[in-house]
Amino acid sequence: MTLQELVHKAASCYMDRVAVCFDECNNQLPVYYTYKTVVNAASELSNFLLLHCDFQGIREIGLYCQPGIDLPSWILGILQVPAAYVPIDPDSPPSLSTHFMKKCNLKYILVEKKQINKFKSFHETLNYDTFTVEHNDLVLFRLHWKNTEVDLMLSDGKEKYEKEKIRNSVSSEHVNEEKVEERMDLRLEHCLAYVLHTSGTTGIPKIVRVPHECIVPNIQHFRVLFDITQEDVLFLASPLTFDPSVVEIFLALSSGASLLIVPTSIKLLPSKLATVLFSHHRVTVLQATPTLLRRFGSQLIKSTVLSATTSLRVLALGGEVFPSLTVLRSWRGEGNKTQIFNVYGITEVSSWATIYRIPEKILNSTLKCELPVHLGFPLLGTVVEVRDTNGFTIQEGSGQVFLGGRNRVCFLDGEVTVPLGTMRATGDFVTVKDGEIFFLGRKDSQIKRHGKRLNIELVQQVAEELQQVESCAVTWYNQEKLILFMVSKDALVKDYIFKELQKHLPSHAIPDELVLIDTLPFTSHGKIDVSELNKIYLNYINLKSENKLSGKEDLWEKLQYLWKSTLNLPDLLKVPDESRFLNSGGDSLKSMRLLSEIEKLVGTLVPGLLEMILSSSILEIYNHILQTVFPDEDVTFRKSCATKRKLSNINQEEASGTSLHQKAIMTLSCHNKINAFVALSRGSQILSLNTTRFLPKLGHCSSAYPSDSVSQTNTQNLKGLNSPVLIGKSKDPSCVAKVPEEGKPAIGTQKMELHMRWRSDTGKCVDASPLVVIPSFDESSTTVYIGSHSHKMKAVDFYSGKVKWEQSLGDRIESSACVSKCGNFIVVGCYNGLVYVLKSNSGEKYWMFTTEDTIKSSPTMDPTTGLIYIGSHDQHAYALDIYRKNCVWKSKCGGTVFSSPCLNLIPHHLYCATLGGLLLAVNPATGNVIWKHSCGKPLFSSPRCCSQYICIGCVDGNLLCFTHFGEQVWQFSTSGPIFSSPCTSPSEQKIFFGSHDCFIYCCNMKGHLQWKFETTSRVYATPFAFHNYNSSNEMLLAAASTDGKLWILESQSGQLQSVYELPGEVFSSPVVLESMLIIGCRNNYVYCLDLLGGNQK
Repeated sequence: MTLQELVHKAASCYMDRVAVCFDECNNQLPVYYTYKTVVNAASELSNFLLLHCDFQGIREIGLYCQPGIDLPSWILGILQVPAAYVPIDPDSPPSLSTHFMKKCNLKYILVEKKQINKFKSFHETLNYDTFTVEHNDLVLFRLHWKNTEVDLMLSDGKEKYEKEKIRNSVSSEHVNEEKVEERMDLRLEHCLAYVLHTSGTTGIPKIVRVPHECIVPNIQHFRVLFDITQEDVLFLASPLTFDPSVVEIFLALSSGASLLIVPTSIKLLPSKLATVLFSHHRVTVLQATPTLLRRFGSQLIKSTVLSATTSLRVLALGGEVFPSLTVLRSWRGEGNKTQIFNVYGITEVSSWATIYRIPEKILNSTLKCELPVHLGFPLLGTVVEVRDTNGFTIQEGSGQVFLGGRNRVCFLDGEVTVPLGTMRATGDFVTVKDGEIFFLGRKDSQIKRHGKRLNIELVQQVAEELQQVESCAVTWYNQEKLILFMVSKDALVKDYIFKELQKHLPSHAIPDELVLIDTLPFTSHGKIDVSELNKIYLNYINLKSENKLSGKEDLWEKLQYLWKSTLNLPDLLKVPDESRFLNSGGDSLKSMRLLSEIEKLVGTLVPGLLEMILSSSILEIYNHILQTVFPDEDVTFRKSCATKRKLSNINQEEASGTSLHQKAIMTLSCHNKINAFVALSRGSQILSLNTTRFLPKLGHCSSAYPSDSVSQTNTQNLKGLNSPVLIGKSKDPSCVAKVPEEGKPAIGTQKMELHMRWRSDTGKCVDASPLVVIPSFDESSTTVYIGSHSHKMKAVDFYSGKVKWEQSLGDRIESSACVSKCGNFIVVGCYNGLVYVLKSNSGEKYWMFTTEDTIKSSPTMDPTTGLIYIGSHDQHAYALDIYRKNCVWKSKCGGTVFSSPCLNLIPHHLYCATLGGLLLAVNPATGNVIWKHSCGKPLFSSPRCCSQYICIGCVDGNLLCFTHFGEQVWQFSTSGPIFSSPCTSPSEQKIFFGSHDCFIYCCNMKGHLQWKFETTSRVYATPFAFHNYNSSNEMLLAAASTDGKLWILESQSGQLQSVYELPGEVFSSPVVLESMLIIGCRNNYVYCLDLLGGNQK
């Protein structure tokens, strides 16, 4: 059985299923190939190669390309010739690639057209035919080597082969003089599958030629162990030059499953990679090195990769020392069910040799385990032996691992034939205890320090178990200094770490120095790059005594110098402010080099710098560095750009949100006292309750329900924002105390401007959106309710910024609050799975209801019944009667409910959306499902109703529109995932929403684009449509992009009216009342901004 036969067998059953998905993660939709497409493309390439290649001897064809949608077809096409594929990494050092090709005596190489110039310029010494042949996106080169070069390398191989032949023949004579030794011969036509070289970390890189018979058992056994089906999505985490990539590709394509491929640069961006893998594509099987996993950081691993709601079924870690059980347990979110495996192997017996699944009981145990995770049992066809220093196999004690098996053999360097069952030394030392094998470390990890033997991997393991350490690595620098490199979010932990290490390690194991770094460097195979760590330390000690920066201007000059030197640009060239690294000739490896150089320059780690380098301009990178190096200075934004205004009757301390428990805005005599009020929330949602006189002024749609009860809870016209009831009596914007202007308004001609009125400190990031409540008895008591990651829920005076009350909940708050029917309570969800009902006048906890998982969903109130509806990550929606303090119903939704339920009154439906891609219409009275529609991809966007339709955004980039009876009317496609929830115009003729492609869109109710406006970053927040306070006939739209910019657009045309930049990322959605905009920011503050027309500037 060969690799290509495995694929053909699966393709015959799953021709029309998706085989490969390539996502460039650049706001373009992913590309998909079916099994039929992959097989057909492979056959075309096979025919092309048979036509143009004249094989003599070993059939091997090089493949010089980056990861892409065609990659599996190209590999399959080479295998079908039949020939072995020889991957050449375009990003690897040219000298190493050239050496590898020469050593293989490679005659043919397929080069991706996009890489032609790089191939020619990097390999100028190669002698190849000037006449080349093209096939689709590939070019075939024929290579010529000087006889002396190849003969020299072949003679090395023959000499080794002859020596081994003599040794084996002598050995076989002793065993059985008549026995004829069976050997595997690489010259057989169908023998070889692929050719690799070892990493060279322990010596000169070896050529490894891998037969089909060696690798196929791995694929077959993993399919059974991981229970792979056609529903699975596997990620190509490894580069082609690392043999686990073979397992990833063929495990997927031999099972009818789908293989996800992303560009190499995306693997360097942990947060973006996590989103792509687990939100966009719902990857179910991940094989990775522990270093690659650690790059996500413990918080992201726990909240996304190994969360309770993760899509990941199987996580197989190998290629390096397996993490300790203590660390592994700290990475798992509560309720996580991912199966975790320890896989072990060496390239010389490609690919994996043993496997062990960590039992759920051990993962959930709180008992400390001193022993490392054991290696498990041998995989199909594999033999594992532990031998002592004399070469004898042992059953107990310590020794070196040897791997092999009858057909689990590969050809090293010049070997032409190999005896079946050959055992290879691994260089890995283990201990055998009660039949279980425990990894001790590599031969080269053993050092002698202070006269005592030490395994440096022990130091790494102990350090990594400390709470402040995200990830770490240890090196034996120049065989004289033990250096601990550590990634930590806290830059002030060195002394603490040393004290903790002294508690857990013997004195001879305490590191000489601790170096803080932003991210661990790793090789293309996903392992720790020790040589790069040594360079980092050398630069670290060279810079310790230097005066690195004389000021901000000095930083700008030195940043430009580093930029030019990294990219090999002329010294005299002036780098434009808008220059981007990747557009200027940079790549992933160069970005790591620039990161290292900058952090050496400033003498500290700069969180988030790598992502900035890969996605931002040099000016933005400079500003980002300044915020770390000069944190107490207003270095990024010019204060002179903004007009400062005075806040009425408040002091600076109160404006910062430190004053708590001010006089209550409502007196609560009993919970069923009815208050008349208007509530505003994200997406222009306006609710007018228990009042009739506001409705005409607010421009509400007529409703079948009594007007003294409620207006329609769909999007309502905020025309009444300039009516007396919502203005208050003396709100002259000129009477406001000064607050430091830290944002910056747009530069250039604008029709209006935004200026900060007040800000309130919440203590941590504010991702929730504000709820604004205007009581009818005293409009000047208008209050903003909002929560944050600090666990605090706050009530803030809308006009002054005074904190009325502050209540600490059990965990972070991303849910946006809603108000009860009586107006006496606000309701909000929390990360700890609780729904909190708080008294609106004091913040006192009135009732708490427990769900079974995190709540990010925002509650919705039914004005006809007073019931509160909310979704949970436990995959249920709930209806709560807060007055009787009970759950009326609980409805299973078939997936995590991240978004907020949406209530429609006519017909009376509650709409819920799940991360499993389901949109459900639920009976609000019973919780029974009326209809449901599968959108195929996760739904983070909240559904939005109007009188005729229900609309929702999907991560596949589509905005979907349905009737209230579940029939899809239309879909509108953008170029990026949609997390933003839709917002409708007051007339319900237009719908506004944002996309991760950086655009804000306006469509009509037929799904036709009216306009789109390009922002400077992804749009996560929900827009807010409102009437211009200074011109009641003009409708405006407020929107926010994640880079902190607030955009005010004319809603008819999409023309820009104003832009303002906050000093932090924004995921909160804006709410506008009168001429003031409220929004949360990830710099820990809630902001109130005045929107000034031309005559008010």
